[in-house]
Amino acid sequence: MDEGVQVTPVEPGLRYEVFHTDCLARDVVDHVTSRWGVWVLISLRTNALRFYELRESIHGISEKMLSQTLRVLVQDGLVWREVEPTTPPQVTYGLTDFGREIGEPLRELFDRITTRLPQEYKPVS
Repeated sequence: MDEGVQVTPVEPGLRYEVFHTDCLARDVVDHVTSRWGVWVLISLRTNALRFYELRESIHGISEKMLSQTLRVLVQDGLVWREVEPTTPPQVTYGLTDFGREIGEPLRELFDRITTRLPQEYKPVS
């Protein structure tokens, strides 16, 4: 393990020191709030999806970026991954309990934004 990486809470049972650059909690926050992390968590909020279903649900994401994003979210314990031994293998992703817990505020934020936007919203280019 790298020296300086914070692997235990600052005060036992309380919280991590998220302002420390090597804090594991900070890494998870970075992954969740990344450009594609938010969309993966929102897309998986209602049910598990296969890789290509997930890619189709998130317009603009490449296979490479989806793979990278899923990899870190699985490592963080937010998303589970199941591989069916078929040819070709079918891979399904879904939210863990932790992922649902983290995804709930994101869903609420998403819902608040989409209900408050004017009907004829035109994004700024």
